[in-house]
This record gives sequence, structure tokens and C-alpha cells, in this order.
Amino acid sequence: MKRNKLLAFAASFILLLVCTSSRQWAFASDSKSHIKPYALIFGTVWAPDDTPVYGVKVKIRRADEKKAKWELYSDHEGEFAQRVPAGKQDYIVWADIKPQKGQPTMAVPEVKVHIENDERQDIGLHLKKAEAH
Repeated sequence: MKRNKLLAFAASFILLLVCTSSRQWAFASDSKSHIKPYALIFGTVWAPDDTPVYGVKVKIRRADEKKAKWELYSDHEGEFAQRVPAGKQDYIVWADIKPQKGQPTMAVPEVKVHIENDERQDIGLHLKKAEAH
């Protein structure tokens, strides 16, 4: 008799664990569905000699706006990445170059990026020496 009660208790306990863990999995999968979709602008900043450039400030704005909405820096491989809202939109991406004493002046490259939906767009910002006037 005691053995039957013990088995019934163990079975109930295991059933309770299974139900609880399945609810947690269901909750976890539901919470992931609330992540907003996004697009990714991924780029590399290139020097005039076609080597990647570290530490360049990159600015991004919507094409219909005047001010930059995002500012980031290129990493040690010259790369940068920025999430932007998914959906049809044009963006302008440029390198914010400040002239350094003793360094040649660089032309500021600007790239137009078109996003349709939740996608990744790869671009390159190629720095060029400014032409002397």
C-alpha cells in the first residue's frame, strides 16, 4: 500500500516537472517572437591604399533627414555594423573625417543604401585623398 502511494507521488511529481518545464519553453519561444525585425547595414572603411582603417567615425542618417541618427566607429578590421528598422527606406552613410595635422586631407565618401525589408546590405567607404585646388 505504501509502495503504491510512493509510486503515485513520484509519478505526480514527475508530471508536475514536465508540465512546468514545457510552460517555460513555451514562454521562452513567445518572448522571442516579440523581437522587432531589423535590417543591417554592414560596411568596411578603406584607406586610399585599399587597407582597412580602424577608428573612423561613421555616421548614418535617413535620406530624407539632415542629421545623423547613428554614429559608430570602424573596428580593427575597418568594419562597422548598424541595425536599422526593417522596411523600405534609403540611408546615407559617410565617414566623418577630421583633418589631422601633418596628414593629407581626405575626401568624405558618401554611400546611399537602399533597404527593402529585414535584410543585410554590405557597403564599402573608400577614403580618397582630396585633390588640391
